[in-house]
Amino acid sequence: MNDAQSKIYDILKARGIDAENADGIKEEDIPEASERFNKLMDIYYSMKVTADMEIPYWYNRLWWENDGDILEVRRARAVGGAYAHSTPTVLPYEKLVMSKTKNFRGAFPFPWVCASFFNSLAESLMNEVDAPAESEADAVSVVGAGGGNVTESYGDIISIAKKFGMRKEEIPVLVKVSKYWEGISVEDISDKYAQMLPDYDQFKRIMDAVVVMFDSFAIPQGREVINYYMPLQYGFDRIIQLCDEKINETMGEAGEDGILGMSRGYYYAAMKEITAGLSKWCDNYGKRAEDLATREPDEEVRANYLEIAQVMHNVAHKRPSTFREALQMTLCCHLGVVNEDPQSGQSIGRLGQVLQPFYEKDIEDGITTDEEVIELLELYRIKITCIECFASAGVSGGVLSGNTFNNLSLGGQNYDGLSAVTPLEYLIVEAAMRAKTPQPTLSVLYDEKTPEDFLMKAAACTKLGMGFPAWMNNQTGMNFMLRQYGAEGMDLYDARAWCLGGCLESAPGCFMPLDYNGKVTMIPGGASPTCGTGIHFTGLPKILELVLTNGLDKRTGKQVFPPHNEKIDTYEQMVDLWKKYLDISNRIVNRINNMQMDIWRKYNMPAVNSLLKPDCFAKGQHIGNCGSRYNACINFESCGTITFINSLASIKKNVFDDRVFTLEEMTEALVNNFGFKTAYETNVFSPDFRESTESASKYDRIFAACIHAPKYGNADSYVDSLLKDYHMFMLHYLPTLRSYYGKPEYLCQISVSTHGPQGFVTLATPDGRLAGTTYSDGSVSAAAGTDKNGIYAIFESATVYDHSQNQNAQMNLKLHPSAVKGLSGTRKLLDVIRAYMRKGGFHVQFNVVGSDTLKEAQKEPDKYRDLMVRVAGFTQYWCEIGKPIQDEVIYRTEYDQA
Repeated sequence: MNDAQSKIYDILKARGIDAENADGIKEEDIPEASERFNKLMDIYYSMKVTADMEIPYWYNRLWWENDGDILEVRRARAVGGAYAHSTPTVLPYEKLVMSKTKNFRGAFPFPWVCASFFNSLAESLMNEVDAPAESEADAVSVVGAGGGNVTESYGDIISIAKKFGMRKEEIPVLVKVSKYWEGISVEDISDKYAQMLPDYDQFKRIMDAVVVMFDSFAIPQGREVINYYMPLQYGFDRIIQLCDEKINETMGEAGEDGILGMSRGYYYAAMKEITAGLSKWCDNYGKRAEDLATREPDEEVRANYLEIAQVMHNVAHKRPSTFREALQMTLCCHLGVVNEDPQSGQSIGRLGQVLQPFYEKDIEDGITTDEEVIELLELYRIKITCIECFASAGVSGGVLSGNTFNNLSLGGQNYDGLSAVTPLEYLIVEAAMRAKTPQPTLSVLYDEKTPEDFLMKAAACTKLGMGFPAWMNNQTGMNFMLRQYGAEGMDLYDARAWCLGGCLESAPGCFMPLDYNGKVTMIPGGASPTCGTGIHFTGLPKILELVLTNGLDKRTGKQVFPPHNEKIDTYEQMVDLWKKYLDISNRIVNRINNMQMDIWRKYNMPAVNSLLKPDCFAKGQHIGNCGSRYNACINFESCGTITFINSLASIKKNVFDDRVFTLEEMTEALVNNFGFKTAYETNVFSPDFRESTESASKYDRIFAACIHAPKYGNADSYVDSLLKDYHMFMLHYLPTLRSYYGKPEYLCQISVSTHGPQGFVTLATPDGRLAGTTYSDGSVSAAAGTDKNGIYAIFESATVYDHSQNQNAQMNLKLHPSAVKGLSGTRKLLDVIRAYMRKGGFHVQFNVVGSDTLKEAQKEPDKYRDLMVRVAGFTQYWCEIGKPIQDEVIYRTEYDQA
């Protein structure tokens, strides 16, 4: 028994509880979610993901009506006008209203960003011919066939991107709207200029081989933290007045900036337009609720409609005066941002700290109760869960697995360096425990100053099997902020405001003074553009494969990289060739992604998001013009780190150190999948399934040596040192790449769901993984089934380098529910988390579910409609995840002791 266990047992004994039976002691029963929540979830479970053309129609119409106007003003009128013309839908059980579209689970295309996909698809449907060939990334991405996904067309419903259903009657509108953007979308313009580069063909070969997963224009916003300060402090009417004041001050004045100074006046004109659009959007919901009230016979439902109307009319014009109004205002702004671009990972930030002043006043005044606040937070969870991202199958399935990563962070430190935990954050966790939805996911910023009872409550939530909260090291995050953004003026105060943007992207923030209830509260919010959109998910093992095959993709027969034509005689030579191919990929992909994002910020600059970031409003510059406080936020995203490291260890050990066989012999074995059938043939993507062919015996010796080579996650310095070497190389190499903001890039290590499709296109690897199976998940998770020495051995391996030198490091663990049962199980789980945080680990998240349950759910998904699992930085309904990722999650090492 360790000290922590002894302490908890002493406490229990002092309270008259037999310490010997502590494992059987249960926490308090979790109350049922509210009746409203359950009724709305019944609707959610019955709904399919629907794409419609209402917002694209109005955006298109207003864009062309304003042809010739200043671009940022034209853009704001199109976005704001589309919101103002969208149909408001209000359901009788709601208290919070507003959605992405008129549909409960709705989304819509953005042909002004990416037109070719929609044009080719829509024309094929109109002409009743076969759909065009998919991109390689789309073709190898698998979308879950259950839940709300529309993976196949039926009746009058057309499946688009293997996920969204669109009515046939809307296809002509899709065709017409998309046609306007042919040749002038962000995708088309950037591709036009990219073709001027001499290495453009190299870029296409890299993308076709899925060495890199997707282009930056696919999801140009997100992976950042939203900032709610402006509307909470001022309200929409006052913001419009401020815009008029700023127009009077800046229009026609360059100040001391001869390049962008004149843009300030146009920025404020644009912000006036977008604010008016948001205001009208809210007013329309109020009018809709009033209309429903006049026709509603049930007095209780009628009263609810009238409450909604009052809230929405107030939010449309005034700063919020209650917690409910403040929460509704943040939802409006959040939807406003996620609707202006295809995006994922537009994180909510530290909502419980932002809204604490409103909650506190309502409780003091007796306006509301904790139970009423919890109900609102439950209903909020449904609204965020309904957010969908309309994108290609490669993005929707291969990257997102249907999730949009709206992350809500808890804890950390406040402006004064004390624990930032608020009473409202306890209720946010409570609402998540009652109302089991995948979004918003929760993330605890673990700090030694965090109250113990809050940590225990969060750990109890993690135990419920929803995969959240995930746990982040607050001090490590702060250190990364100071390291990465110090050159832009990041100080300790702003470093304390950081939190997660997207599933796991550390994002900079700032504190702003909210004047409410007779006092000033420093509230945190986002202070940067997207902390992504650099190089999206490079398959590290795939590049190693191409080194061994002289740049030739044996799966497709296409030459991806120039042949190096070298006989590889040393381990160091092989690693140098890997670095060379990595650099070839990075240089051309980074240049073209920079062009894509530069075209985006010129023609498709954020409107709502540029209103909400306080520094944009202070400077008079939109996000694309470096209006945010911090702009060194663009990253390089990796995939398959531990598969790559284990493969290096196997080659080093078997080929160069022990000389068990030659590199040529190993390469032949890899090309022939060690004599086993591939995952393409078996449709099983779990590494524990192997079906032999006639040639299996030929490669028995090599396969056995690869399987038994040193593996990461066992506190083995032989392989762990290779991980450290890799990170030191990337630390110094990646800043040589510059973003479209002219800032150095850095390492982001999240697999999301890309380890599925990128594993699919990769041959067998030297660690013994078979062709087509998934890569290792995360970035410091052990490859499934290879960690033999327990959780703490993985922690030793994971912390051989400083996690604060990168944007993140991802650790996924799977526990059997029996390992953390009872109150003592919660304490054990928290002890595990604390041990990793104290060793310097950045992130850990848990699936608390048995593999048997997952296997049954895979066989009969309809019986497990509400089962959720943690994938890699996000939670999703099991039935909406593709089979390759399901297989990988099932096979993750399952610990029966914490």
